[in-house]
Amino acid sequence: MSHDDDLALFQAMMGDVKPITQDTAEHKTQHSVSQAQLAKREAAIWLTEDDPEYLSVDHAPMLKPEDMIEFKRDGVQDGVYRKLRLGKYPIQARLDLHRKTLKQGRDEVVHFLKQCMSMDIRTVVIVHGRGEKSNPPALMKSFVAHWLSQINEVQCAHSAQRFHGGTGAVYVLLKKSADKKTETRERHQKRLG
Repeated sequence: MSHDDDLALFQAMMGDVKPITQDTAEHKTQHSVSQAQLAKREAAIWLTEDDPEYLSVDHAPMLKPEDMIEFKRDGVQDGVYRKLRLGKYPIQARLDLHRKTLKQGRDEVVHFLKQCMSMDIRTVVIVHGRGEKSNPPALMKSFVAHWLSQINEVQCAHSAQRFHGGTGAVYVLLKKSADKKTETRERHQKRLG
């Protein structure tokens, strides 16, 4: 078949096709938010709130000593979460909650995270212990996991690697400060420009 035959065949096939008069489509990007998601957003708190009492010491979903803590907010890239989970980020600060009551632990977690945010520290480890001897088991661990999921500045958290404490510790990645976001944006602009 020659080029002229192909063209004649194509024109014959397209003979009754009419051009579209409108070339724009309406895209709806409205995402529906479930009641459960709204409740989670309402339950989340900011570290800027002065009262640490918003984090309960009365109830938390109970974990077992060997359970992994796994928490990631929407919008956190999978690669960032994987790097945190594998302990690849340098640990910039550490908090040890051994021999603390729940109330002391809660207050220290809030104070520690506030201090880290003010110093632009993003990657920390909180040592809560496995809680094998506590009654009920893994009490502090369960509450720490619950508190971290309620604090808006916490991007993601995951049980530590063995060399950082294993399931007796948790890595926490905090949000970037406004200054750090601007600095990163400027650095990328220079690289792209």
